[in-house]
Amino acid sequence: MKTENIMNVSKKIVLTAAIGFFANLSFGQSVQDGINYVDSQKYAKAKQNFTDLINKDPKDASNYFYLGNTYLTQFDPNFNEAQDSFNKGLAADPKSYLNKIGLASIKLGKGDKSAIAEIQQIVKDSKEKDAEVLFRAGEALTLFEKNSSPDLAITFLNKAVEKAQKNGVPANYYYSLGDAYRLKKDPGNAMSAYDKAVAVAKSKASVYTRMGTLWMAAQRWQQAKENIDKAIAVDPTYAPAYKALAGFNIKYQKNAEATQNLINYTKYADDDPYTKLEIAKLYFTNEDLANAKTTLDSVFDKVDDPIKYRLRAYIQYGDGDYTGAQQNIETFLSKAEKSRIQPSDEGLQGLIAAGMGKDEKDAAKKAQLDALAQQKIAIAKAAKDETLKWDEELAKVKGGINSASVDQGPTSPEIEALKKKIVENPSDTDSLYKLATEYQNVQNWNGAILTWGKMISALPDWAPAYYSQGYAYQQAKNNDMAKASYEKFISLVKPAEIEASKPSLGYAYFFIAFMEKDTDPEKAKQDIAKSLEYEPTYQDAINLQKALNK
Repeated sequence: MKTENIMNVSKKIVLTAAIGFFANLSFGQSVQDGINYVDSQKYAKAKQNFTDLINKDPKDASNYFYLGNTYLTQFDPNFNEAQDSFNKGLAADPKSYLNKIGLASIKLGKGDKSAIAEIQQIVKDSKEKDAEVLFRAGEALTLFEKNSSPDLAITFLNKAVEKAQKNGVPANYYYSLGDAYRLKKDPGNAMSAYDKAVAVAKSKASVYTRMGTLWMAAQRWQQAKENIDKAIAVDPTYAPAYKALAGFNIKYQKNAEATQNLINYTKYADDDPYTKLEIAKLYFTNEDLANAKTTLDSVFDKVDDPIKYRLRAYIQYGDGDYTGAQQNIETFLSKAEKSRIQPSDEGLQGLIAAGMGKDEKDAAKKAQLDALAQQKIAIAKAAKDETLKWDEELAKVKGGINSASVDQGPTSPEIEALKKKIVENPSDTDSLYKLATEYQNVQNWNGAILTWGKMISALPDWAPAYYSQGYAYQQAKNNDMAKASYEKFISLVKPAEIEASKPSLGYAYFFIAFMEKDTDPEKAKQDIAKSLEYEPTYQDAINLQKALNK
């Protein structure tokens, strides 16, 4: 799972306002505190900070802007709250350029690109005298990736940097300049801008995290990990670094490590409901349904954003509650702005339809649901959406494999004890191995399949886990997925492991050949020859080879 913006794990880290204001600027210390909170993804504290400032001086229009901008830069923008704050700022000062930029930013976030010209006009009206107005105009043009204008943002941000030279350029001016180059897909200039921030930023963790996420975007994973590790080393309490590290580990399917990263992120961020919503999404992406559900339930009634319905639909889909999932995805689609609807929403509806069709007794309804499933999933695949592995998920659905089906299957005291141990320590691969084996012992094949999957996430290069998962799929009569698992097993067996793995290799090649015998007999002949190379006396393989050579 890569939820709607999982490889966007870097986006909000670098696009939020950063720390680095100096005392000789025209901002009070408390404004700097609020900006620091936003940078650290402590959105609840930032909102409280700016609310307190407004209460102290209701006539200062700029504080309304900073409060509204916090709602825009949080993970899922709250346009209503932001608009309310910007309007109050304009009521306090009808000439406030910052709040005018804020309102234009909302239009841009909703997909109205006429806001770009509006921002240009606001800058023109300001006569480009105020570095902060120039900076916020540039920042606004980078906040929403699909509706951004990086070239114009670069122009405004360079002017902001030039205007601020006399008193010292704040670090976030350079950060946002890097963001704009990043959106322009110019990583060289982006990194140069981040390098300039190093000299003036008080938080080196903030700089290293941004550099790390830039390397992630460039798929330079070693450099990404090095910079994120540096961020944590210089400030172990800097929450965004843990979120970035979670994204790195999810990419490498290191689910147990990613869960620990998210626990740390939760510890050092704050209890803002929208932050918790983001954490729930990441837990789901990390295939941790239990934590995703618990986290979402804790804030579901505290957030207005319709994204909560989409997330609940994904979690219910994972639990096999297809009716509930359908209700929630429909609620999301009816409430969300059109600009927020993704191809993955079509794909999810397809998987839900497949799940509902699996047990449908009415032949006509079943055919209708199956056709809808294929149509919807095709839309997601055509858009190259990678939120889920659509074909693999469809195979799981048709095989009836989900958390609910596991709980409905056989269990034992040993299984229940091991499940508790794994909840306490998700990275306990010894307990995962034992749990998968126990599921096999009681013939709970769905439990075995999902647990071997967790083992694979923890140890993605450990070949035996794929073989065992293939066996469990086979016993569950999901032969297509069994074949895929056996093929992965074969690809991961190292030369030094071949001798010890010969019986497993012999069977894996036999099964693959058996699955191919009708659709690709020539490939089946090659695979059965490999099977007998490893297990020359395997009678089933000998018989299949004879049949293929007739």
